[in-house]
Amino acid sequence: MEFVIKISQFLLSLSLLIVLHELGHFIPAKAFKTRVEKFYLFFDVKFSLFKKKIGDTVYGIGWLPLGGYVKISGMIDESMDTEQMAQEPQPWEFRSKPTWQRLIIMLGGVTVNFVLALVIYILASFAYGDQDISAASLKDGYWISNPLMIDLGFQTGDDIVSINDIKIVNESDIRANILGAEFITIKRDGELKTIDLPEDFLGQLSSSSDRSLFDLRMPFMVGKVADTSLNKSADLKEGDLVKSINGNQITYFDEVKAILEPLKGQTVKTEILRDDKLIEIDLQVDKYGMFGIQPGGTYNKFAELGYFDITRKEYTLGESFGVGYDKFIGQITSYWGQLGLIFSPSTGAYKGVGGFKAIFDIFPDTWSWEAFWKITAFLSIMLAVLNLLPIPALDGGHVMFLLYEMVSGRKPGDKFMEYAQMVGFFILIALVLFANGNDIFKAIFN
Repeated sequence: MEFVIKISQFLLSLSLLIVLHELGHFIPAKAFKTRVEKFYLFFDVKFSLFKKKIGDTVYGIGWLPLGGYVKISGMIDESMDTEQMAQEPQPWEFRSKPTWQRLIIMLGGVTVNFVLALVIYILASFAYGDQDISAASLKDGYWISNPLMIDLGFQTGDDIVSINDIKIVNESDIRANILGAEFITIKRDGELKTIDLPEDFLGQLSSSSDRSLFDLRMPFMVGKVADTSLNKSADLKEGDLVKSINGNQITYFDEVKAILEPLKGQTVKTEILRDDKLIEIDLQVDKYGMFGIQPGGTYNKFAELGYFDITRKEYTLGESFGVGYDKFIGQITSYWGQLGLIFSPSTGAYKGVGGFKAIFDIFPDTWSWEAFWKITAFLSIMLAVLNLLPIPALDGGHVMFLLYEMVSGRKPGDKFMEYAQMVGFFILIALVLFANGNDIFKAIFN
């Protein structure tokens, strides 16, 4: 069921973005009386799941969910229709239109993606507001479990004061500033300490089987007992709070592993808090030093228990325009920065590039419209920025040649455009194979 929910969100978001992107090309093409031969969601290699011709355009759905396209008459694109280009130009063809019209048509897709992201951020700010966790409210710092982070000098209980001199006010500030970070200032036992990060920190993190950074310290609250657990018949209920194990007081879930490690194969007395009453239960520790209990609980529940404070902000519709715009600009700036790191081999950030599985994994396994729209806004920006890269076969490649034509007054020849398109196509295939190959490598070896 969790897979169905994730794949449904993934396909819905992807379909929405593709259709709107292609509409961005389709609408100005029609406005400038340019013939659009095809409008497809997904690719129709060999056959289509659905197609219907209305006027001059065939609308359809392909079977390969790797994108979508509009085929515009008189344009060298991924269809490589050189036969049409060998004929005399017709008034309704793309190549017969003024340069400024062709430029608008090519920029239409990314423009729609940017506008869509901005609108989502504005409306989401108004509908959901903002919720975050106050960094100052964390009483005992963060949980550090990644061996890489431990080797760099971080310890469970560290407070994160700043990243590159940017003060951490809320928990989300860590995620927003960790990319490209050179040093992190922590507070440990009341003293400030600066830990330098290696230049290839992102590469090392991407290659690690554990990609956690600074996790919130939470109580050991019972969520689900695995069917294979030795304690599947124990008197445990969802929401039970583990307070002590074998006489050792438990405040945080991250304390459990060290306590259970020397108790493998034993039965231990465990104190459980249920409905404000302490009860004692005997639980078995398996050969791996585990109870076989999946922790549960929600941030709101943990906040009620006093583990941290959740800050909430609500905005009027007028305020949402400014807040949404700031989020929009911030996300564009962040993503450009990520691309810069990826194209800098010394950072090793390219190791973290992912394909469709990486995008699929972003979506939660429970349906949340708030999460869906925020992820869709981010993916819309990602799609727009990637399409602006000056690679032939992408919108940015076509824009690059159109700008050359406008500046020089000379139009690149059809043969040159054909070769450029082929080169761009192979570059795209290589990038797709690399990104999805990374996904496969991580799935197998991590």
